[in-house]
Amino acid sequence: MRRDSTSMQMFREELAGGHLAPLWDMMRRLAPRGPEGGGDPVHWCWKTLRLKGLRAAELITAEEAERRVLVLQNPAFAGEGKATSSLYAGIQVLLPGEIAPSHRHTASALRLIMEGTGAYTAVDGERVTMTPGDFIVTPSGTFHDHGNDGEDPVFWLDGLDVFIVNLLNSAFGEDYPEKRQPISREEGTSAARFAAGILPADFSADALRSNVFAWPYERSRQALNSSIRTECVDPALGAGLRFVDPATAKSPIRTMSAGMRMFPAGFVGQNYRSVSGSVMSVVEGHGRVSVDGREPFELSPKDVFIIPSWRWHFFEATEDMVVFAFSDEELQRHLGFWREERAERRGG
Repeated sequence: MRRDSTSMQMFREELAGGHLAPLWDMMRRLAPRGPEGGGDPVHWCWKTLRLKGLRAAELITAEEAERRVLVLQNPAFAGEGKATSSLYAGIQVLLPGEIAPSHRHTASALRLIMEGTGAYTAVDGERVTMTPGDFIVTPSGTFHDHGNDGEDPVFWLDGLDVFIVNLLNSAFGEDYPEKRQPISREEGTSAARFAAGILPADFSADALRSNVFAWPYERSRQALNSSIRTECVDPALGAGLRFVDPATAKSPIRTMSAGMRMFPAGFVGQNYRSVSGSVMSVVEGHGRVSVDGREPFELSPKDVFIIPSWRWHFFEATEDMVVFAFSDEELQRHLGFWREERAERRGG
């Protein structure tokens, strides 16, 4: 059949006038043959992040900003505030004596403490003291505030599922009437009740929020050491752990996964990729990561980097290196979308 391009264009305009569009013009964009649009690999060195964070602290208070955070923007999503196609990440800094006022929102948040001691996070009436390497979550809809009672600035990495929440148009938020919420439970109460292999007699595992909200780095490091000693080292991903609610064995956040991996000194990994784009930070040690054959990112403690969805990458470690990572893997697995691939590196 002979095609008339002029008639087709007129038809497109006719459709547009009625809020319609031809699927054949957008088929491959809506249903690509493989993951596209996951963003770019990015690396931020800690020295730069720290200096910029302190400069921000000179220009605006934590109370004025509500949350004094440097957003880690993927250049592929300039102006959108995205670290990956689905997740937000930022570096928050709190000076001695400052308070980040109490609020709550639909989006769930996770945090990796990077530098400084003496600060705390309070979640629904319970406070936890934060130390470097600790993993902390604030479940959806929970009031939370932060304060620094120490003598030095405290920095941490924030991760939120805000773009997933916004995609579903289900975002709500509320400020607490006071800057700090009242503390109604002793520090450590949640861990004592739910993280010791003992549960309250009336416990129900049906709750959507995590029963604990802090995982100390000391315990994470012990678990990684145990994995290394028992030779549980993945040829691509090293020795790993994932953070779960100990009362349910499920991710503490239903849309995000988080964990840590140790790459032993001398590790040279296989190529690996998955559909979950990841935000990562070096907790300790040195090494490098190469993405899609590009010049490797040289990694030092507290550096932050992004591995986009479905990009081949491999790790190398010049000394024992611990890396924290969060992604949307939990949601991808729940929906049945999750997929990974491994491959030998050429010449290695």
